[in-house]
Amino acid sequence: MHRETRFLPAGESALVVEFGTRIDPALNDQVRALDRALAANPVAGVIESVPTYRSLMVHFDPRLLSIAALIERIESLEGATPVEEKPPGHWRIPACYEPPYAEDLSEVAAALGLSAQRVAELHAGARYRVYMYGFAPGYIFLGGLPAELAISRRPKPRPPVPAGSLLIAGGQALIAGTPMPTGWYNLGCTPAVLFDWKQNPPASIEVGDTVHFERIDAAQFARLRQAAAEDRRMARWEA
Repeated sequence: MHRETRFLPAGESALVVEFGTRIDPALNDQVRALDRALAANPVAGVIESVPTYRSLMVHFDPRLLSIAALIERIESLEGATPVEEKPPGHWRIPACYEPPYAEDLSEVAAALGLSAQRVAELHAGARYRVYMYGFAPGYIFLGGLPAELAISRRPKPRPPVPAGSLLIAGGQALIAGTPMPTGWYNLGCTPAVLFDWKQNPPASIEVGDTVHFERIDAAQFARLRQAAAEDRRMARWEA
C-alpha cells in the first residue's frame, strides 16, 4: 500500500481502501489495480468490490472474515505479481444538445457567460475517462470535463431527468442511468441504452474506458432511440 492509503470501516460488512482525496487518474489506476488483484486472488468471505474515483469499497461477510484479516490480506497483495490490465475500450456515444433534450443548456450558458453553442461544443469536444459507477444504478461518472464548464451544483434539486441525460456539476460530468431528480445540470441526452438491468452484463462500458460524444440532431435522436428500443444490442456503441 502507498503512504496515503487509509483503511476505513464502512459498517460491519464493508471496508473502504482509500488511496487519496482527489480526482486523479493515477489514484484511480491504483483503485483499479487493487480491484484486479482481489479478483485474481480471491479472499474467502469477500462478496464484491466497488471501484470509485479514489477508493475501493470491499464488501465482505463478517461471519467469515474480520476487518483486520481483510486488511492484512489486502496489504499482502502489494508484493503480488501485478495483474495485467486489458486495454481500455473507447466509446463513441451519440448526444443531442437540442430541445427538448438539452433542458438546462441555456441556463448553464447564461451562468458561465458562454453561448449555448459553445457549451455544447466544449462538452462534446472533450475526451472523458470513466472513473466509476455510483449514486444510482447505471450512473457513469466521468473525468475530463473542460475547465470552462465548471459550475456548482444547483441550490435545490431540479425535477427528474430522463435516462441518458448528460449532466454536469462541481467540475464533474456523468451520464444518468435511470430517471430521477438531480442537483446537476442537464446539457443534453444520448439515445444509446447504456444501462439495462435485464441484460448480462447490464452495462458494457467499464471503469477505465474512455468516452467521447458525437453530436446528433433531434431527428437523429428520435431514430436512434427507436432503433435502440427495438434492438437492445444497440446498447453497444464502441468506437
